[in-house]
Amino acid sequence: MLDECLEGLQIRPDGVYVDVTFGGGGHSRAILEKLGEGGHLYSFDQDPDAEANAFGEGSDIKNIESFTFVRSNFRYLKNWMRYHCVNQIDGLLADLGVSSHHLDDPERGFAFRFDAPLDMRMNTRAGKTAADILAQADETEIGKILAIYGELKQARRMASAIVRQRAQKPIATTGDFCDVIKPFINKKAEKKELAQAFQALRIEVNHEMQALEEMLLQATELLAPDGRLVVMTYHSLEDRIVKNVIRSGHVDGHIEQDFYGRIIAPLKAVNNKIITASEEELENNPRSRSAKLRIATRNDNI
Repeated sequence: MLDECLEGLQIRPDGVYVDVTFGGGGHSRAILEKLGEGGHLYSFDQDPDAEANAFGEGSDIKNIESFTFVRSNFRYLKNWMRYHCVNQIDGLLADLGVSSHHLDDPERGFAFRFDAPLDMRMNTRAGKTAADILAQADETEIGKILAIYGELKQARRMASAIVRQRAQKPIATTGDFCDVIKPFINKKAEKKELAQAFQALRIEVNHEMQALEEMLLQATELLAPDGRLVVMTYHSLEDRIVKNVIRSGHVDGHIEQDFYGRIIAPLKAVNNKIITASEEELENNPRSRSAKLRIATRNDNI
């Protein structure tokens, strides 16, 4: 949904923009093409592979003066903008979720179709792996991870099986993890539920929900008048947080009203109806089937 994202940003040639999910660099390159004199793009990514995409051999953007790559989690957005002496931004784009690159690389451990080390870290330089979490977290904690982030009905039974199994042998690979939880998965929906279990672990490993909450609140503070927030989500947990922040300014959706009963919120939705992928897009990119695009701007009426 590249065109929809660019349209949502309403890019000004001399504007300052942030792409908090550089990944393969497609969105960043498209934004840079629309920038002119005085314009600048800051792109965030903590993944070494993304950094290689930006600065590797043959990169067409590494020497562009209007481009700055920030090797960091986007939860530190405000700190890095302050470091670069940026007080306001004209737009921010976030394409959330795991990329096809991660899913297609067996060594990263994001996909159940490969038997590989159970890693799942976006930043391979630091932090606990998925295997570490399954080895160290207690049964209650594992159950909550699978239930809340994976929305799995058999989460408690899976957690109990994981704790029993790790007492006999470490759960070190994606295959080990699948073997433990498969007895509690509906055979008619095996791929879907395995994906949900892997999603749950990935979210926990990378602290994705907490990082998203922090980034959105910081983005709200940084947006210039008429600035645009454009966020693409891929599952209900992300989308709920984005919707709540746009609607109320709070991640929990808590509504505050003024004396006249008007909602006090720093943002206002540009699209009241969620934007989804076109049929043409779905033919070329089936992953977009679950994508939801929300666009907001500063609410200067509060």
